[in-house]
Amino acid sequence: MNIVVAVDSFKGSLSSAEAGEAVKKGIMKACPQADVYVSPLADGGEGTVDALVSGMGGIIKHLEATGPLGNKVSTYYGILPQNQTSVIEMASVAGLTLVPTDKRKPLYTTTYGVGEIIMDAIRSGCRNFIIGIGGSATNDGGIGMLQALGFDMLDENGAAVPFGAIGLQKLASIDDARVLPELRECHFRIACDVKNPLCGQDGCSAVFAPQKGANAAEIVQMDEWLERYAKIAQAKYPRANPQTPGCGAAGGLGFAFCTFMDAALESGIDIVLDEINLEGHIAKADLVITGEGRLDRQTVMGKAPIGVARIAQRYNKPVIAFAGCVTREARLCNEHGIDAFFPILREPVTVQEAMETVTARRNMADTVEQVMRLILRCRKET
Repeated sequence: MNIVVAVDSFKGSLSSAEAGEAVKKGIMKACPQADVYVSPLADGGEGTVDALVSGMGGIIKHLEATGPLGNKVSTYYGILPQNQTSVIEMASVAGLTLVPTDKRKPLYTTTYGVGEIIMDAIRSGCRNFIIGIGGSATNDGGIGMLQALGFDMLDENGAAVPFGAIGLQKLASIDDARVLPELRECHFRIACDVKNPLCGQDGCSAVFAPQKGANAAEIVQMDEWLERYAKIAQAKYPRANPQTPGCGAAGGLGFAFCTFMDAALESGIDIVLDEINLEGHIAKADLVITGEGRLDRQTVMGKAPIGVARIAQRYNKPVIAFAGCVTREARLCNEHGIDAFFPILREPVTVQEAMETVTARRNMADTVEQVMRLILRCRKET
């Protein structure tokens, strides 16, 4: 029996690799002769670096870079040597979780550290980039990242504008004469699962800035500044389009990638599935197993298990999902390619106990074993 296992991380409990190995252990208990392929899985957000690095023989590189508040923070990114690919989570250096609640102020938070990571990766030989841009603390239109890469963001006196959205207020011109030359050789795939434009009632300031600490007056100001920034960019880069779906992601970082690096904004799970070539393995499988920490209504909105199920449907392969917990709305998964799903909880415990790595690993293996025993019994009778 040929089985493909591609399980997303159980956040705070099991990494994608740990969850996949636990599934494999359960399978082998019930069916020692099974041929099991365990693939990394992530949706472009938290855990993407770890999943791709561990599943594709990459390495993690640690460094210090500028955090959202302008101070140095410890961060990291992944390198996949076989195709000179760098895997970056922008939240690791400019994420909201790096800013204490009482210091959340998108007028001043910066994406400069994202540019520093890209620079480091380029110097390490990377020319292909996969960058997840969810979970940002910023609303600076990506100018901080651009400054780190050599773009001069200048005020009317020719001086560099300050970090943060406040820099957009002073922006008068953009000069790319000092941009790192190697940047022209780079290809960027941006994991972006929101469709918001840069400005307006659905733009990044109106929709996302409140959770980053902005008040009503600041939201109006930042939206105006971003609109003016887009016009300045359009004068130099005709392809700049603030209405492109996803340009408002990460406080306008999506706009910066599209405009200045000609990047593609794509579904995170589609990028990951393409990189790991999961389709080739599913095409040869008898059974596909996926899952994530919680199956609910959000799962069908483009999350990793549904991405796996979508591929399996093309080849008419059965799909089973396992999760730490499931909600009543999880039945929607049955309409999107997951044939059956199972929670792995074995007995009444606290949430903290259930999320302990040892417990979750054991529960996963035990649950998978019992489901596999049923599948094998049914196969014998048909």
